[in-house]
Amino acid sequence: MFWNRRKKQMDKHIEVIGIDHGWSNMKTADQIFTTGVKEISTEPAFYDNVVEWNGSYYKVGGKRLEVRDTKVENDNFYLLTLASVAKELKKRGMTDSCILLSVGLPLTRFGAEKQDFIRYLARDKEARFRFEKEQYHIRLARVSVFPQCYAAVAECIRTLPERAVIVDIGSWTIDIMPLRQYYPDEPECITVPQGLIRCMREINEECVRKIGQELDENIIQEIMSGGKGKLPEQYMEIVEGCLKRFAEKVFHMLKEHGHNLDITPVIFVGGGATVMKLFGSHAGSNIQYIEDIRANARGYEYLGRTYLASNRRALEAEVG
Repeated sequence: MFWNRRKKQMDKHIEVIGIDHGWSNMKTADQIFTTGVKEISTEPAFYDNVVEWNGSYYKVGGKRLEVRDTKVENDNFYLLTLASVAKELKKRGMTDSCILLSVGLPLTRFGAEKQDFIRYLARDKEARFRFEKEQYHIRLARVSVFPQCYAAVAECIRTLPERAVIVDIGSWTIDIMPLRQYYPDEPECITVPQGLIRCMREINEECVRKIGQELDENIIQEIMSGGKGKLPEQYMEIVEGCLKRFAEKVFHMLKEHGHNLDITPVIFVGGGATVMKLFGSHAGSNIQYIEDIRANARGYEYLGRTYLASNRRALEAEVG
């Protein structure tokens, strides 16, 4: 009797997993890997980062996917989600769990894309798959979707100025979110498809024009994150010049939308925060940087746990 009651309580336990589905990298609270998926036609010789799902094998990581209009038009981001869940559960010492999946979308596309993203990720209420030869069994309690950019500062928002501008520079989009009394000023929020992938494309276009060769994106990303690498000087000049111009475009964008860079508190977050810190021309006590590339993923997990704390009984009743 005691064991059955304890097992039932364990079955109802809900694990919150936050995932940031970026076009360059998949991020969880503790994991980062490239947004890449490639089907393997036969059983692989090596199982590192291999998902076995519905009788097929898929290698995740490696070369990133090409950007598409949406993330829900094929199975790629579902497979990347399974891999992300497996990586997080492995770190937590689990292979069988009921989960609340906490994810995000760009601010200004949130309302239009939310339901499609929920339907896509919640296609299977129960999933069995293998990751790196380990069997995983997950039961989906809920998919919660939150605005990216806001998620990156949600846990620390009361430590920020009550009037500020949060700038989330991601792989594909730049979100600009003004805060008023700690709340997003939604009519003034914008999302611009001018993120770091476009910057990397411009770097390679200039490399081809001037040198006749491209750079691997991983090398460019290393420089973006503060690493100098061992590039010849002619390549470094191109990369650093393009990153400085990218930072200036972001500052110009802020000015165009009426933000005074001399006095307005500006907080840069996301993968581009380090680029702005290293290559931007503006500095001052009013400009801050949250350089953790996993800030949104950690924010989704925080917001998911907050939701679960308020709705635990209802969700556990549904699970049970």
